[in-house]
Amino acid sequence: MHIANPPRRSIRRHALLAALAASALAALAPSVHAGECPADKVVADGQGQKPGPTTPKDVTDVVRYSTDLSKEPLALQGRLFRLRQLEMKPGGIVPWHSHNERPAMIYIVSGEVVEYASSCAVPIVHRAGDVAPERNGTSHWWKNTGSTTAVLISVDLFPTGKQMDPHEM
Repeated sequence: MHIANPPRRSIRRHALLAALAASALAALAPSVHAGECPADKVVADGQGQKPGPTTPKDVTDVVRYSTDLSKEPLALQGRLFRLRQLEMKPGGIVPWHSHNERPAMIYIVSGEVVEYASSCAVPIVHRAGDVAPERNGTSHWWKNTGSTTAVLISVDLFPTGKQMDPHEM
């Protein structure tokens, strides 16, 4: 008995359909990003983790560079584009603060820290390689619960028109 080879066009069509189906399934799957609140634990702001300490503890905060965006082609008035390095010793605390007027992203270079966010029902663990988005509506505090110093890189749009501490967490 001889089985004929299927035409190449048919194989390509099946491969294309399989790829499209896989892409559609991936797009429909729930999106989970390391370092973010699990989708089923997101709550209204103020209904999640409660405010924590209000002063830093064992945290070094160094502004590595900032650019006044009003002097750039974008001409965004009243904002500095700022890059900071934070080092949190074991037990170190970044105190309770808000990002309502200051969006930021935090990259965890090394170590592990726990975030207590007002809009998440559970603490969020951040590990080396994670990026933590800090959007409007985010109020939170962080603690290094590990046994090694955690190093974080923070990039934010810092408001210049207010009397804010340049090391505002």
